[in-house]
Amino acid sequence: MSVPDDLQPEATAEDQPHFDDAFLDALRGQNSWLRHADGTRARLPVTRWLGTSGNRDDAAFDRHVAGLCSGPTIDLGCGPGRLVCELIESGVSALGVDRSERAVAMTRRRGGVALRRSIFERMPAEGRWHHALLIDGNIGIGGDPYETVSRAGELVSSGGSVVIELDAGVHNVWRGAVRVESRHVAGPWFPWARAGVGSTREIAERAGLQMGTAHVISGRHLVELIKP
Repeated sequence: MSVPDDLQPEATAEDQPHFDDAFLDALRGQNSWLRHADGTRARLPVTRWLGTSGNRDDAAFDRHVAGLCSGPTIDLGCGPGRLVCELIESGVSALGVDRSERAVAMTRRRGGVALRRSIFERMPAEGRWHHALLIDGNIGIGGDPYETVSRAGELVSSGGSVVIELDAGVHNVWRGAVRVESRHVAGPWFPWARAGVGSTREIAERAGLQMGTAHVISGRHLVELIKP
């Protein structure tokens, strides 16, 4: 399925090649890290992103996420399209959105549909999606979980849900500057955030969403936030 011409993205500052290049090694499956401004760094789960970890827990998590989606779903920060393809295989229409050109190309090669753009740009079918996903830490996009979840809420219809993954490593909200590093590349600094289980109710309230069902799958935390 091709992307219509009127849905092709406009260039934005965050789409510049140097940002895309920072994720290149990770998308190739090479060891990569997220460096924090205080000098600490955490290894990125690149094989999980790519769907090549071979871990049964990772596969069970993806199936569970897909099982929460009963209608058209938009995956915000889709990466190489793992969840988009899981949704399609389960019979759900899905669109991936990512600002990485390579990630979008990888999603399309796997048989998924994806757009290259910021999640804060215009989207097709705004307000008509049944579900929006913020998985794999993508609640941190833009450095403000409240704004990011609010944006996701704008995309879904009344009665639809925003499915967020929470970070077990923090309780409330952490914000800061980070960059992606590999053995070959150190990308530019950009704002990022992490949201723990203690922040869920406030995030939902500030986004105008209602608390739904919480799930713990293989140690990973998901919450469904419902649009009234």
